Formats: sequence, C-alpha cells, structure tokens
Amino acid sequence: MTRADAVAAVRNPLAFIAARWTPAPRTVRRAALFALVMSVVIVVTGGAVRLTGSGLGCPTWPKCTEDSLTTTGEMGFHGAIEFGNRMLTYVLCAAIGWAIVAARCEKPRRRSLTRLGWAQFWLVMSNAVLGGIVVLVGLNPYTVAAHFLAASALIAVAAVMWQRSQEGDGEPRPLVGKPVRQLVWFLVLACGLLIAVGTVVTGAGPHAGDSSKVDRMPLDWETVAKLHAVLAWIVVTLTFALWFILKAVDAPKAPLDRTRDLFLVLLSQGVIGYVQYFTDLPEILVGLHMLGSALVWIAVLRVPLALRERSATPVDLPGPAAEATVGTRA
Repeated sequence: MTRADAVAAVRNPLAFIAARWTPAPRTVRRAALFALVMSVVIVVTGGAVRLTGSGLGCPTWPKCTEDSLTTTGEMGFHGAIEFGNRMLTYVLCAAIGWAIVAARCEKPRRRSLTRLGWAQFWLVMSNAVLGGIVVLVGLNPYTVAAHFLAASALIAVAAVMWQRSQEGDGEPRPLVGKPVRQLVWFLVLACGLLIAVGTVVTGAGPHAGDSSKVDRMPLDWETVAKLHAVLAWIVVTLTFALWFILKAVDAPKAPLDRTRDLFLVLLSQGVIGYVQYFTDLPEILVGLHMLGSALVWIAVLRVPLALRERSATPVDLPGPAAEATVGTRA
C-alpha cells in the first residue's frame, strides 16, 4: 500500500474499500438479514436478563462494577447474564457495521441503503446509553419500556433495510389502491399500539428484572393485560379482513403471502400469550412471547413494504456518441 493509499484509507475508509471491492447483491442481502437477526437476538437476550432477575447483575454502567469493566466471580450467575447481554451489543454493532460496508460498496452506489445502515448504528448507540440509564435508575419501569421500544425501532429500520436490499432504487409503484394502503397503515399503527401496551403489562407485572425490590408501574397488570388482549384481537381481525380484501381486488401474490404470514405469526403469539396468562407467567413462555413480539413487528412491517415494487435504477451506459467522444479525446 502506498502512502497515498494509506492516507485515503484513514480519511475515508468506506470509500477506500468501495473503490476496491464490489459485493454481490446476495452478500448485501445476507448482511442486512444478519443485522436484522441480531437486532431480534438482542431483544430476546435482554428479556432473558429481566426474566432471570439479572437486571442489576452489573450494578453500574458503563463499568460492570465500580472497580471492574467485566463481571467477577463473586457476582455469580446474574453478573454473567447481564454482562453477556452487554457484550452481545458489540456483536450487534459488528453485524450492522458489516451491513453498512456491504451497502456502501454495492455498485451503483445506493445512498438510501447506506443511510438505513447508519440509522441502525445510531439507534444502537442511543439505546446503549438508555440501557445504562436503566441500570443507574434501578430498573425504573418507564425507562425499561423506553428501552424496549427503542429496540423495536431498531428492528423496524433493520427490516426495512433488509427489504430494500432485495429491490431496486426506482420509484415505488403501488400494487393496490389507496384505500387498501390506508388500511394497511392503520394495521401497522394498531400493531405499534399493541406492542406499546405490552410494555405497560411488563412494567406493571411481576417480572421486575431483579431479585431485589424494584418499583413497578402503579397499575393493575391483569387489567392492562386484558386491554392488550383486546388490541391483539383487533390486529388479528384487521389482518383477516385485509387478506379477504386483497383477494377481492385480485392483488399480486406478494401482499397476500405477507398478510398470510402475519396472520399465522399473530395466531402463534396469541396462543403463547393466553397460555402464559393462565399459567401465572412462567419465564420461558414470557421469553417466547418477547420473541413473538419481535416477529410480529417484522411481519406487520413487511406487509406495507409488499404493497409496492421498485425496479432497478437504470444505469446509463455509454452510447455511440459517448464512445465517439471518448475516442476523439483519446
């Protein structure tokens, strides 16, 4: 590597790599999918921290203890669980970094895809700080709810990037009429509200996140859980109605398939939700319900993304006139 190359690599490493490597479209899609998978994994492992009572396994932040960056033997199982979840944040950052590099190096350059990758990075950084605040305030339930919602926002951006990596950058062309699209966005909003109310159930419920006494939201968690169930049935009904409407308007296969997938995920999530409610919230089922929440969110976001298609952006190739100009200049 020459001195000029070294300077260029330091000044703009992404541009330096992009000038020397062009990933296959499949590589970009896999990188985006890996970032999405890790965004779900971090939610599930965060749930494991709470359900094992390890939320204060590392009692401070950014260090694990006042004197150590890492967990110690004296901190036992809870310290290992909490510190392990913190370390997974670095794996998540690596996955997002790989997605950013792959998107930046794709040819032709896709700025929108790269921006989605950077949006994930900044969401992770901000949520890491929020996670630290959660520890410093002793697992305040409102900060815990905000922490989960920020993780859901990360999943949303990652899901959009994954979808965008599978299509071109042309202008989106609607596949269904405006009333159907409006119904779908109402479905997305209802699902977002469902997830938000779910965080209130968590904040008022018995799984506080630590074996010590932790403040809970001053609400009857069973009443909030029933409201959560009503919202879930509304989302299921809207999904069922959407599928019939799409069939009636002879919609393309992709929107129908995405709506069917959402319906199946919702039914599975509903079964888990009712079983955990009537069995006094066993930890394993609560953990599965958190995983289901992430999968429902991904499934519902894929529906509006399937209601339009984007063609590849035409690449201007040198025509005869351009070739003649190049020949004259030569």
